[in-house]
Amino acid sequence: MSKVKYVQQDGSACVLDLGSGVSVMLAAVRHGLPGIEGECGGCLDCATCHVYVDESQMGALPSPNDDELELLGTVAARRRPTSRLSCQLKPPFPTDMLTIYVPEAQS
Repeated sequence: MSKVKYVQQDGSACVLDLGSGVSVMLAAVRHGLPGIEGECGGCLDCATCHVYVDESQMGALPSPNDDELELLGTVAARRRPTSRLSCQLKPPFPTDMLTIYVPEAQS
């Protein structure tokens, strides 16, 4: 099982185990974690699951596709080089634990 560490704006963190095929967004929504809305349910249509991936882990993840890049241009919080849509981040991850940071706003 892959693990994801969700770090909130206040520095608090929660670690979740993700099953096969469960996205970072879906796990957050299922567990009621604040800050990740996922309004479209993960169909790459809304950008309300924007997160920042730990900088040291970005290079190990697959690059975003064109649709994700387009939606990243519409995020409510500041877009950074480590910005990703959490609906597109699914295990297996090339690290023991993926660390993501929840931005200050989604919509």
